[in-house]
Amino acid sequence: MAKRRILIVDDEPTTAEGLSELLKGWGYDTMLAADGLSGLQRAEEFRPSVILTDVFMPRLDGFGLLREIRERQPEIAVILLAGRGTVEMAVRAIQEEGAYHYFEKPFDFAKLRLMVERAVEFAEARRDNETLRRQLRDRGAFGELVGASEPMRQIYALIEQVAPSSASVLLTGESGTGKELVARTIHSISPRRDAAFVAINCSAIPDTLMESELFGHEKGAFTGAAARRLGCFELANGGTILLDEIAEMSHSLQAKLLRVLEERKVRRLGGSQETPVDVRVLAATNRDPHESVRAGTFREDLLYRLNVITLELPPLRRRKEDLPLLAQHLVAQLAERHERPARLMSPAAIEALRSHHWPGNVRELRNVIERAVIICSGEVIERHHLAPYPLDQRARARSEDTIMLPVGTPIEEVERQMILRTLQKTGNNKTRAAELLQISLKTLHNKLRAYRERGLLQDVEEGGTQGTNVPGVSQDSQESQ
Repeated sequence: MAKRRILIVDDEPTTAEGLSELLKGWGYDTMLAADGLSGLQRAEEFRPSVILTDVFMPRLDGFGLLREIRERQPEIAVILLAGRGTVEMAVRAIQEEGAYHYFEKPFDFAKLRLMVERAVEFAEARRDNETLRRQLRDRGAFGELVGASEPMRQIYALIEQVAPSSASVLLTGESGTGKELVARTIHSISPRRDAAFVAINCSAIPDTLMESELFGHEKGAFTGAAARRLGCFELANGGTILLDEIAEMSHSLQAKLLRVLEERKVRRLGGSQETPVDVRVLAATNRDPHESVRAGTFREDLLYRLNVITLELPPLRRRKEDLPLLAQHLVAQLAERHERPARLMSPAAIEALRSHHWPGNVRELRNVIERAVIICSGEVIERHHLAPYPLDQRARARSEDTIMLPVGTPIEEVERQMILRTLQKTGNNKTRAAELLQISLKTLHNKLRAYRERGLLQDVEEGGTQGTNVPGVSQDSQESQ
């Protein structure tokens, strides 16, 4: 690794040369300048991480140099040195002028070394984050979406292709991957962008109220309906509606929704007339929609009606190269919202983010960054600001992906344990489990049926001796398939 660079600006040659030799002994590359004006020129050529400058110099003093550097190269950390300083001067240097630190001559070399090390780390973090901000501005963002990885570039390309049309789009992906953000981006660059975007979460509203939320109601349609109310489809007329968690909607309401999608008309609860609506429908689910159809919870005809175009959003663990960009974007956004000073993330903090598996995806990352922004009292978020969040999960991830079986375990039992643990890992997504196990979906269903008939699957569901619980696997759900 190249030596880190420090520019020394002092009109006393003996002091400057002595500092230079000292810093070289500590492993830094140095350059000298005799006054503030030559210091500005050398800073352009040398691109230092830190400038150590005397305060009292001819032509341009240390404060003047500091102001010019902050204007031209704000990533450089400036430490002021003075032979006859005062407390007021120190306060002015740090709080008013933005110096990184202030030392009086003669200085304590141990304290100077520590402060220089910290200043270099600070400057390098600020330089790295400035690069990230440029990447966000130049190539790492698409609307409100952030990321320059190949999976995200593919998503951006698909969004550009589908946005101009009025075709229905089905957004799939794990919770927290940003499905609503993608939907909003599609709307924002579509011909419908000047009309309303309405999002409704189908899992958050009881079935008894969902029909009214979607299609509206007339006065007196039911107890408490004191006035006519427009539903989401009418509110989104001319624009876009997002049906989030569509697979959670009841069967009866799915049938009514299908009719609205086909006829492009809505009838309010308690009403007798149908109202035409021009709405683009986007739907989202964190489940495998085809698996939901096989399970009998999602109508196949509705899936085909919605599934004109499918966008599958990648989980954060599959695009970890986007973490620095995402983190910087969130720091800037959340620091402004909470009026906090945080602007940068240290390399150690970024590495901690990389080590985590992110089961909650971008939503989880946002929560972690928000906490760090709130508790950080300076500009740089360090690793300890992320604690006590369990960010180093490499060992735990390895244990979760490993099955420990004693030597001599029958092959049939090894196979059963592997199948059940894979189902557990995929959240009972049988299609994904079959892919990981490299067997057909039909074979997987046959295996599970055999385990159930022999009483082996039920033992696991009730917390059997092997401790391999498979969420959502029940006799009813198996028989429905």
